[in-house]
Amino acid sequence: MHYNCLIVDDETDLARMTCEYFEIFGVSATFAGTGEECLAFFKEHTADILLLDINLEGESGFDICRRLREDQELPILFISARQSDDDILMALGTGGDDYIKKPYTLSVLLAKVKVILKRLEKAQSPAETALGTEAFCLHEERLTLVMDGREIPLKAREFALLKCLYVHRGTIVSKEQLFAEVWGDAFYSDGTLNVHIRRLREKIEKNPNAPEIIKTVWGTGYLLEL
Repeated sequence: MHYNCLIVDDETDLARMTCEYFEIFGVSATFAGTGEECLAFFKEHTADILLLDINLEGESGFDICRRLREDQELPILFISARQSDDDILMALGTGGDDYIKKPYTLSVLLAKVKVILKRLEKAQSPAETALGTEAFCLHEERLTLVMDGREIPLKAREFALLKCLYVHRGTIVSKEQLFAEVWGDAFYSDGTLNVHIRRLREKIEKNPNAPEIIKTVWGTGYLLEL
């Protein structure tokens, strides 16, 4: 069976309430209380999005994320009451796509999920969409960048971020603008953006520590130069 969203949280009452709220607005959802239940779910079912808590019985959410990333490409959003930047960086570094702090507002969480579902639906469209030049071309339907004849696969959020920078190439794009255009709102930390920029640099820069394509404009944002 396929669901729009799987919630993995040991606070089962909260998970159940979130699922019921999502269902009211047309987002099919179910939940699991442990990491093992999550792994078992994906042996028989599928989901578009995973909302994953960090503090789970047995293996942590970080461990579950690492294991899922061995064969799963679905967006993974961590949900946790843990507030430190180290936890956020760990979540993104293990393969998470975003980090949502508890307590969350159901309406805001639903809005985030719907934005991702809409983006996934658009990415799965069969229409060919290419943006760029022969030397640097973004292929939206395949979520890839072809640069100097080399095809580089990107995750959905990485692609959206690079596309935004490319559309505004040659000009400084503020962090606020990136949050608005790529994430759909401004309720994210700088750590989220920094990790995604670092991932992009590791994929497209000759030397990620001395970037020549995606440049940081300190205190302002980023600049794509080609």
